[in-house]
Amino acid sequence: MKTLKLTALGLILSASMAHAHGDVAPQPMNTDALPDVGEEWLTENPYRSQGDEVWGAAVEIGDSGYNQNCARCHGLGAVSGGLAPDLRYLEAEEFGDEWYVERFRTGYTQNGITKMPAFGELLGQKAAWAIRTYIETRPDDGELDEFSDRLKAIRDELQGMGAGASGDRDALLAELQGIAEQIETGSGAPLADSVAYRAAKLIAGDSPDYLAAAEALTIGLSAAH
Repeated sequence: MKTLKLTALGLILSASMAHAHGDVAPQPMNTDALPDVGEEWLTENPYRSQGDEVWGAAVEIGDSGYNQNCARCHGLGAVSGGLAPDLRYLEAEEFGDEWYVERFRTGYTQNGITKMPAFGELLGQKAAWAIRTYIETRPDDGELDEFSDRLKAIRDELQGMGAGASGDRDALLAELQGIAEQIETGSGAPLADSVAYRAAKLIAGDSPDYLAAAEALTIGLSAAH
């Protein structure tokens, strides 16, 4: 797995953030679904170990917040295009959290030019850790490659089931969950918010949404390439 240490991130940040986005107003985030974390800023992600429900809510809220506030420089899906550090490789542990939250709170200025605005007071701590949770659960590069053909086949089956064809939901769910467990994150976090994980979540429970799961697979597989 790729590893990117904080010193390297700092150097890349200084060298590659050639365009300011200080003129872009941060977009507010609704974090009501997340547990409160207190007034004092923490140094470690509190949503990493509060159970699947909290973790899932943090990923979902962080996904939206990231794409509204961070993707312009750090890349869609947290995949950097070279303008800013690829935050997927910021270690999912306290050392990485401290670096992240400091940047989030205070921003980054170089030669008097704001390269990254300070988000701390504008978005708040719950939003900060939601975005962090989303970022640290992004799959590493190439993790879907060996499963791509099978995921496409599963997508086709799900599309058919969504249109009324018969199919074995339990078998597909188990297979998607098995694939999801094998996808590694860039950060070292234990579970990736992969397309397989998302598709499995959509067909689990009493009201499986086969068409939404098929669409998630289509979008995710396209983005992976």
